[in-house]
Amino acid sequence: MKRLHLPPLLLAALLVFWQLPLAAQTTAPAKPAFREVMADQELLARLQKGGYVLYLRHGYTDNSRADQFPNVDLADCNTQRLLNDQGRSLMRDVGKSLRKAKIPLGEILVSPMCRTLESARLAIGDKFATSEALMYSANMTREQKQPRLEALKKLLAAPLPAGSNRLLLAHAPNLADLIGFFVKPEGTVVVFSQNGPDGYAYVASIPPTLWDELLGR
Repeated sequence: MKRLHLPPLLLAALLVFWQLPLAAQTTAPAKPAFREVMADQELLARLQKGGYVLYLRHGYTDNSRADQFPNVDLADCNTQRLLNDQGRSLMRDVGKSLRKAKIPLGEILVSPMCRTLESARLAIGDKFATSEALMYSANMTREQKQPRLEALKKLLAAPLPAGSNRLLLAHAPNLADLIGFFVKPEGTVVVFSQNGPDGYAYVASIPPTLWDELLGR
């Protein structure tokens, strides 16, 4: 039988490839798609005792006028996309539902955009603080987003006083960047517990239409 003679360079390349780890020769498995869960009355009872972080998306907006990026001025609402009348009505209703549900709110932090500030005033009044960490992230570069995402992680994991929940009122793209979940529809409350490897974990969502069922209306 004739012995196969390969050029030295080709033989060396074949030997290197043969010794590569299997992981280097295969494609990394894709992350599982985010699975949304609807809240139930058992969760509502736990929320009434405190210990959770609630992430609330602002109300419906007038999509005919976009943010004037990169010239958005936080002090000038004319440079921003604003709530429409439906969005204002929605946020009033969400606020009423939160109060009727007797969910105790301690620290309340709001994105400094005009649509989130107005949403907060309509839903919960004037007792809140603004947080730059919750600033709308869709128009940011990856480098600009990173410190805000780190700050959002801290807000989700920071210890809570006994018997209270933290409310964050912000935007859908921020959570999409952090956990791969684009919150919809507007006015949805996303519930996080303070456990898991990152110090927080998604629990469930409360879209506006679910409140009637949770409250037995």
